[in-house]
Amino acid sequence: MGGVNQQERLSQNEQLKWFLAGFIEGEGSLTVNIKHHETSRFGFYADPEFFLYQHQSGKWLLELTMNLFRSGRIFPKPGNPNVLVYSISSRKTIAEKVVPYFEKYVYPYSCKRGTFELFKEILMMLERKEHSTAQGLISIVEKAYLMNSHSKGMPRSRTIDEVKNRILRDYTPDPTFDGEDIVQSS
Repeated sequence: MGGVNQQERLSQNEQLKWFLAGFIEGEGSLTVNIKHHETSRFGFYADPEFFLYQHQSGKWLLELTMNLFRSGRIFPKPGNPNVLVYSISSRKTIAEKVVPYFEKYVYPYSCKRGTFELFKEILMMLERKEHSTAQGLISIVEKAYLMNSHSKGMPRSRTIDEVKNRILRDYTPDPTFDGEDIVQSS
């Protein structure tokens, strides 16, 4: 009897999840964009995102991934319509669907573990509303700037010091506090 143990076979759905884990490991990215916006409280806000790039001939891979997460959108990459982008920018969806998937299928074998850990920390900080204080937002910015530091992607458009200085522009430490928080000066 040389047959394969039937109990060790993966379902088609489970095979697909493992296949996509390899695809996501190679082509996926977790990022936290630090976006400038004049009407935001500190001039910047943190915007987490999960995305994949693929040539238009591989659109079916992006569609498989979109079907897996049942969320996100596919659109042409700005400046290169032959490349498609699959993106999930909903923080709730990322926390509820993407992070658990990464923890089970991608993280155990990933060379991007450090980036994933920072990404999760930032999501938790945002959930706890730490970005509503200047010091909390600065902590998020510092973690975001550590992510993907050795990637082949585009460098950030502003230095970390530029962002931190803008966040702190109208704020000074509260002398009655221990330095862990920053409040608006009058």
